[in-house]
Amino acid sequence: MCAVPTQPSPSPHPTANAAPFAVAALYRFVRVDHPGQLRDPLQNALRDAGLCGTLLLAHEGINGTIAGPETALRGFVEALRRDHHGLFADLDVKWSTATDPPFRRARVRLKKEIVTLGVADVDACDAGTHLDPHDWNRLLDDPDVTVVDTRNDYEIAIGTFEGATGPAVNPHTPTFRDFPAFVAQQLDPTTHKKVAMFCTGGIRCEKSTALLKARGFTDVYHLRGGVLRYLEEVPEAESRWRGACFVFDRRVAVQRAADGQLVETDHELCFACGWPTTPDDRAHTHYVPGVACPRCHDRHTPQQRARFAMRQSQLDAARPTP
Repeated sequence: MCAVPTQPSPSPHPTANAAPFAVAALYRFVRVDHPGQLRDPLQNALRDAGLCGTLLLAHEGINGTIAGPETALRGFVEALRRDHHGLFADLDVKWSTATDPPFRRARVRLKKEIVTLGVADVDACDAGTHLDPHDWNRLLDDPDVTVVDTRNDYEIAIGTFEGATGPAVNPHTPTFRDFPAFVAQQLDPTTHKKVAMFCTGGIRCEKSTALLKARGFTDVYHLRGGVLRYLEEVPEAESRWRGACFVFDRRVAVQRAADGQLVETDHELCFACGWPTTPDDRAHTHYVPGVACPRCHDRHTPQQRARFAMRQSQLDAARPTP
Protein backbone atom coordinates (compact mmCIF):
# COMPACT_ATOMS: atom_id res chain seq x y z
CA MET A 1 0.00 0.00 0.00
CA CYS A 2 1.07 3.57 -0.61
CA ALA A 3 2.46 5.11 2.57
CA VAL A 4 0.48 8.07 3.89
CA PRO A 5 2.72 10.92 5.07
CA THR A 6 1.82 12.72 8.25
CA GLN A 7 2.70 16.02 6.62
CA PRO A 8 3.95 17.26 3.24
CA SER A 9 7.67 16.89 2.63
CA PRO A 10 9.53 20.09 1.74
CA SER A 11 11.13 20.21 -1.70
CA PRO A 12 12.86 22.76 -3.90
CA HIS A 13 11.08 21.45 -6.99
CA PRO A 14 8.84 24.15 -8.49
CA THR A 15 5.78 21.88 -8.82
CA ALA A 16 5.72 20.81 -5.18
CA ASN A 17 2.82 22.12 -3.09
CA ALA A 18 0.90 21.25 0.06
CA ALA A 19 -0.66 18.10 -1.43
CA PRO A 20 0.56 15.08 0.57
CA PHE A 21 1.46 12.89 -2.42
CA ALA A 22 4.00 13.47 -5.15
CA VAL A 23 3.47 11.73 -8.50
CA ALA A 24 6.19 10.86 -11.04
CA ALA A 25 5.31 9.84 -14.60
CA LEU A 26 8.48 8.37 -16.09
CA TYR A 27 9.83 6.45 -19.06
CA ARG A 28 12.98 5.70 -20.99
CA PHE A 29 13.42 3.90 -24.31
CA VAL A 30 16.69 1.99 -23.97
CA ARG A 31 17.85 -1.53 -24.73
CA VAL A 32 17.36 -3.75 -21.65
CA ASP A 33 18.94 -7.15 -22.18
CA HIS A 34 17.48 -8.89 -19.13
CA PRO A 35 14.37 -7.04 -17.86
CA GLY A 36 13.35 -10.02 -15.74
CA GLN A 37 16.43 -9.55 -13.57
CA LEU A 38 15.29 -6.04 -12.64
CA ARG A 39 11.75 -6.92 -11.67
CA ASP A 40 12.21 -8.14 -8.07
CA PRO A 41 14.81 -5.50 -7.06
CA LEU A 42 12.54 -2.69 -8.30
CA GLN A 43 9.45 -4.25 -6.72
CA ASN A 44 11.22 -4.49 -3.36
CA ALA A 45 12.56 -0.93 -3.64
CA LEU A 46 9.08 0.45 -4.33
CA ARG A 47 7.61 -1.34 -1.34
CA ASP A 48 10.49 -0.44 0.97
CA ALA A 49 10.01 3.23 0.05
CA GLY A 50 6.25 3.07 0.72
CA LEU A 51 5.40 3.96 -2.89
CA CYS A 52 2.47 2.89 -5.05
CA GLY A 53 1.90 2.70 -8.78
CA THR A 54 3.06 0.54 -11.67
CA LEU A 55 6.33 0.20 -13.55
CA LEU A 56 6.50 -1.67 -16.86
CA LEU A 57 9.73 -3.33 -17.99
CA ALA A 58 10.51 -4.62 -21.48
CA HIS A 59 13.49 -5.09 -23.75
CA GLU A 60 12.75 -1.60 -25.13
CA GLY A 61 12.92 0.18 -21.75
CA ILE A 62 10.88 1.26 -18.72
CA ASN A 63 7.59 3.13 -18.29
CA GLY A 64 5.22 3.90 -15.45
CA THR A 65 3.64 6.26 -12.97
CA ILE A 66 4.40 6.00 -9.26
CA ALA A 67 3.41 8.05 -6.23
CA GLY A 68 4.02 8.51 -2.53
CA PRO A 69 5.64 10.81 0.02
CA GLU A 70 7.74 13.28 -1.92
CA THR A 71 11.09 12.63 -0.27
CA ALA A 72 10.75 8.87 -0.72
CA LEU A 73 9.62 9.21 -4.33
CA ARG A 74 12.47 11.52 -5.30
CA GLY A 75 14.94 9.20 -3.63
CA PHE A 76 13.61 6.24 -5.60
CA VAL A 77 13.80 8.14 -8.91
CA GLU A 78 17.37 9.29 -8.24
CA ALA A 79 18.40 5.73 -7.34
CA LEU A 80 16.79 4.47 -10.54
CA ARG A 81 18.84 6.96 -12.54
CA ARG A 82 22.03 6.12 -10.66
CA ASP A 83 21.88 2.33 -10.34
CA HIS A 84 21.72 -0.54 -12.83
CA HIS A 85 24.96 0.58 -14.52
CA GLY A 86 23.38 3.88 -15.54
CA LEU A 87 20.83 2.17 -17.78
CA PHE A 88 18.13 4.69 -16.87
CA ALA A 89 20.36 7.72 -16.35
CA ASP A 90 18.43 9.66 -19.01
CA LEU A 91 15.04 8.84 -17.52
CA ASP A 92 12.30 11.29 -18.55
CA VAL A 93 10.26 12.30 -15.48
CA LYS A 94 7.22 14.59 -15.09
CA TRP A 95 6.20 15.66 -11.59
CA SER A 96 2.76 16.48 -10.21
CA THR A 97 0.80 16.03 -6.97
CA ALA A 98 -2.28 14.31 -5.59
CA THR A 99 -4.40 14.83 -2.49
CA ASP A 100 -5.11 11.09 -2.12
CA PRO A 101 -3.15 7.96 -3.08
CA PRO A 102 -3.64 7.68 -6.87
CA PHE A 103 -2.91 3.92 -6.85
CA ARG A 104 -3.70 1.02 -4.53
CA ARG A 105 -0.42 -0.89 -4.61
CA ALA A 106 3.08 -1.11 -6.07
CA ARG A 107 3.62 -3.37 -9.07
CA VAL A 108 6.48 -4.05 -11.51
CA ARG A 109 5.32 -5.93 -14.61
CA LEU A 110 7.22 -7.52 -17.49
CA LYS A 111 5.79 -6.67 -20.92
CA LYS A 112 6.63 -7.10 -24.60
CA GLU A 113 6.39 -3.33 -25.03
CA ILE A 114 6.42 -0.53 -22.47
CA VAL A 115 3.67 1.14 -24.51
CA THR A 116 1.69 -1.21 -26.72
CA LEU A 117 1.70 -0.33 -30.41
CA GLY A 118 1.70 -3.92 -31.67
CA VAL A 119 3.99 -3.33 -34.67
CA ALA A 120 7.04 -5.57 -34.78
CA ASP A 121 9.29 -3.57 -37.14
CA VAL A 122 9.30 -0.31 -35.15
CA ASP A 123 12.50 0.59 -33.30
CA ALA A 124 11.39 2.99 -30.55
CA CYS A 125 14.97 4.25 -30.20
CA ASP A 126 14.79 5.58 -33.78
CA ALA A 127 12.25 8.29 -33.04
CA GLY A 128 11.67 11.64 -34.69
CA THR A 129 13.11 14.98 -33.65
CA HIS A 130 12.44 16.07 -30.06
CA LEU A 131 11.06 19.56 -29.57
CA ASP A 132 11.29 21.11 -26.12
CA PRO A 133 8.10 22.72 -24.76
CA HIS A 134 9.33 26.26 -25.38
CA ASP A 135 9.86 25.44 -29.09
CA TRP A 136 6.51 23.70 -29.53
CA ASN A 137 4.43 26.85 -30.16
CA ARG A 138 6.61 27.78 -33.13
CA LEU A 139 5.72 24.48 -34.75
CA LEU A 140 2.02 24.87 -33.90
CA ASP A 141 2.09 28.20 -35.76
CA ASP A 142 3.45 26.60 -38.96
CA PRO A 143 0.51 26.03 -41.36
CA ASP A 144 2.56 23.44 -43.26
CA VAL A 145 2.76 21.16 -40.23
CA THR A 146 0.19 18.44 -39.58
CA VAL A 147 -0.17 18.27 -35.79
CA VAL A 148 -1.51 14.91 -34.58
CA ASP A 149 -2.76 14.12 -31.10
CA THR A 150 -1.67 10.50 -30.57
CA ARG A 151 -3.87 9.98 -27.52
CA ASN A 152 -7.20 8.18 -27.34
CA ASP A 153 -10.65 9.63 -28.00
CA TYR A 154 -11.64 9.90 -24.34
CA GLU A 155 -8.44 11.82 -23.53
CA ILE A 156 -8.80 14.27 -26.38
CA ALA A 157 -12.41 14.94 -25.36
CA ILE A 158 -11.30 17.05 -22.39
CA GLY A 159 -8.26 18.85 -23.81
CA THR A 160 -5.86 19.27 -26.74
CA PHE A 161 -3.58 21.79 -28.47
CA GLU A 162 -4.81 24.61 -30.68
CA GLY A 163 -2.57 25.22 -33.70
CA ALA A 164 -2.46 27.63 -36.61
CA THR A 165 -5.18 25.76 -38.48
CA GLY A 166 -7.30 24.77 -35.48
CA PRO A 167 -7.25 21.87 -32.99
CA ALA A 168 -4.76 19.08 -33.50
CA VAL A 169 -5.87 16.14 -35.64
CA ASN A 170 -7.89 13.63 -33.64
CA PRO A 171 -7.24 10.06 -34.91
CA HIS A 172 -10.42 8.86 -33.13
CA THR A 173 -8.64 5.85 -31.70
CA PRO A 174 -10.03 3.93 -28.70
CA THR A 175 -6.56 2.50 -27.90
CA PHE A 176 -2.96 3.14 -28.95
CA ARG A 177 -2.95 -0.20 -30.79
CA ASP A 178 -5.39 1.40 -33.25
CA PHE A 179 -2.95 4.18 -34.14
CA PRO A 180 -1.03 2.29 -36.88
CA ALA A 181 -4.30 1.81 -38.79
CA PHE A 182 -4.91 5.58 -38.63
CA VAL A 183 -1.42 6.21 -40.02
CA ALA A 184 -1.93 3.71 -42.85
CA GLN A 185 -5.34 5.14 -43.80
CA GLN A 186 -4.99 8.87 -43.15
CA LEU A 187 -1.33 9.91 -43.43
CA ASP A 188 0.84 9.88 -46.55
CA PRO A 189 4.54 10.87 -46.61
CA THR A 190 4.11 12.48 -50.04
CA THR A 191 1.26 14.69 -48.78
CA HIS A 192 2.04 15.17 -45.10
CA LYS A 193 5.64 16.22 -45.47
CA LYS A 194 5.99 17.66 -41.97
CA VAL A 195 4.25 15.95 -39.05
CA ALA A 196 4.34 16.76 -35.34
CA MET A 197 2.91 14.55 -32.60
CA PHE A 198 2.24 14.80 -28.89
CA CYS A 199 0.78 12.74 -26.05
CA THR A 200 0.42 12.93 -22.27
CA GLY A 201 3.99 12.28 -21.14
CA GLY A 202 5.98 11.86 -24.36
CA ILE A 203 6.17 8.08 -24.65
CA ARG A 204 3.37 7.44 -27.16
CA CYS A 205 4.31 10.30 -29.47
CA GLU A 206 7.96 9.19 -29.36
CA LYS A 207 6.98 5.70 -30.48
CA SER A 208 4.54 7.13 -33.03
CA THR A 209 7.29 9.10 -34.73
CA ALA A 210 9.38 5.92 -34.87
CA LEU A 211 6.42 4.29 -36.63
CA LEU A 212 6.20 7.13 -39.15
CA LYS A 213 9.92 6.95 -39.88
CA ALA A 214 9.57 3.22 -40.49
CA ARG A 215 6.77 4.05 -42.96
CA GLY A 216 8.81 6.52 -45.00
CA PHE A 217 8.10 9.87 -43.30
CA THR A 218 11.27 11.92 -42.88
CA ASP A 219 10.33 15.27 -41.30
CA VAL A 220 8.75 14.13 -38.04
CA TYR A 221 8.69 15.82 -34.61
CA HIS A 222 7.36 15.08 -31.15
CA LEU A 223 6.91 17.09 -27.97
CA ARG A 224 9.57 16.17 -25.43
CA GLY A 225 7.92 15.27 -22.14
CA GLY A 226 4.44 15.55 -23.64
CA VAL A 227 1.60 17.72 -22.41
CA LEU A 228 2.61 17.35 -18.77
CA ARG A 229 6.02 18.95 -19.29
CA TYR A 230 4.53 21.62 -21.54
CA LEU A 231 2.12 22.58 -18.76
CA GLU A 232 5.00 22.63 -16.26
CA GLU A 233 7.26 24.88 -18.33
CA VAL A 234 5.25 27.12 -20.67
CA PRO A 235 3.68 30.18 -19.00
CA GLU A 236 -0.10 30.34 -19.05
CA ALA A 237 -0.07 33.51 -21.16
CA GLU A 238 1.83 31.65 -23.91
CA SER A 239 0.06 28.29 -23.62
CA ARG A 240 -1.77 26.82 -26.61
CA TRP A 241 -3.21 24.02 -24.50
CA ARG A 242 -6.99 24.09 -24.16
CA GLY A 243 -8.73 22.14 -21.42
CA ALA A 244 -7.51 19.49 -18.98
CA CYS A 245 -5.00 16.68 -19.41
CA PHE A 246 -6.22 13.12 -18.83
CA VAL A 247 -3.98 10.94 -16.63
CA PHE A 248 -4.23 7.21 -16.01
CA ASP A 249 -4.82 7.15 -12.26
CA ARG A 250 -7.48 8.07 -9.72
CA ARG A 251 -7.03 11.78 -10.34
CA VAL A 252 -8.49 11.30 -13.87
CA ALA A 253 -7.15 14.66 -15.13
CA VAL A 254 -4.84 17.52 -14.17
CA GLN A 255 -4.55 21.17 -15.12
CA ARG A 256 -2.31 24.10 -14.36
CA ALA A 257 -3.29 26.06 -11.25
CA ALA A 258 -2.90 29.82 -10.87
CA ASP A 259 0.48 29.30 -9.17
CA GLY A 260 1.75 27.24 -12.13
CA GLN A 261 1.51 23.86 -10.40
CA LEU A 262 -0.27 20.83 -11.85
CA VAL A 263 -3.30 19.90 -9.77
CA GLU A 264 -6.13 17.41 -10.18
CA THR A 265 -9.42 18.55 -11.71
CA ASP A 266 -13.05 17.78 -10.84
CA HIS A 267 -13.37 15.13 -13.58
CA GLU A 268 -14.52 11.64 -12.61
CA LEU A 269 -14.64 8.50 -14.74
CA CYS A 270 -17.89 6.98 -15.88
CA PHE A 271 -17.26 3.34 -15.00
CA ALA A 272 -19.80 2.19 -17.59
CA CYS A 273 -17.97 3.63 -20.63
CA GLY A 274 -14.62 4.83 -19.27
CA TRP A 275 -14.99 8.46 -20.38
CA PRO A 276 -14.24 11.39 -18.05
CA THR A 277 -17.27 13.27 -16.77
CA THR A 278 -17.63 16.88 -15.64
CA PRO A 279 -19.81 18.20 -12.78
CA ASP A 280 -22.40 19.18 -15.42
CA ASP A 281 -22.40 15.61 -16.74
CA ARG A 282 -22.93 14.27 -13.24
CA ALA A 283 -25.81 16.67 -12.65
CA HIS A 284 -27.58 15.41 -15.78
CA THR A 285 -30.70 13.25 -15.45
CA HIS A 286 -28.99 10.54 -17.52
CA TYR A 287 -26.12 10.20 -15.04
CA VAL A 288 -26.34 7.25 -12.64
CA PRO A 289 -23.12 6.65 -10.63
CA GLY A 290 -21.35 3.56 -11.90
CA VAL A 291 -24.15 2.79 -14.36
CA ALA A 292 -24.41 5.47 -17.06
CA CYS A 293 -23.54 9.01 -18.10
CA PRO A 294 -25.08 11.34 -20.72
CA ARG A 295 -22.73 9.91 -23.33
CA CYS A 296 -23.48 6.20 -22.81
CA HIS A 297 -26.92 6.10 -21.14
CA ASP A 298 -28.59 4.50 -24.19
CA ARG A 299 -25.76 2.13 -25.14
CA HIS A 300 -26.20 -0.63 -22.55
CA THR A 301 -28.70 -3.44 -22.24
CA PRO A 302 -30.89 -3.78 -19.13
CA GLN A 303 -28.73 -6.74 -18.11
CA GLN A 304 -25.57 -4.65 -18.36
CA ARG A 305 -27.09 -1.80 -16.39
CA ALA A 306 -28.15 -4.25 -13.68
CA ARG A 307 -24.64 -5.64 -13.54
CA PHE A 308 -23.14 -2.14 -13.34
CA ALA A 309 -25.59 -1.21 -10.57
CA MET A 310 -24.62 -4.32 -8.58
CA ARG A 311 -20.95 -3.47 -8.94
CA GLN A 312 -21.59 0.09 -7.77
CA SER A 313 -23.54 -1.09 -4.74
CA GLN A 314 -20.64 -3.36 -3.80
CA LEU A 315 -18.19 -0.48 -4.13
CA ASP A 316 -20.42 1.76 -2.02
CA ALA A 317 -20.71 -0.91 0.68
CA ALA A 318 -16.93 -1.35 0.77
CA ARG A 319 -16.24 2.34 1.34
CA PRO A 320 -15.43 3.22 4.96
CA THR A 321 -18.07 5.22 6.78
CA PRO A 322 -16.93 8.84 7.38
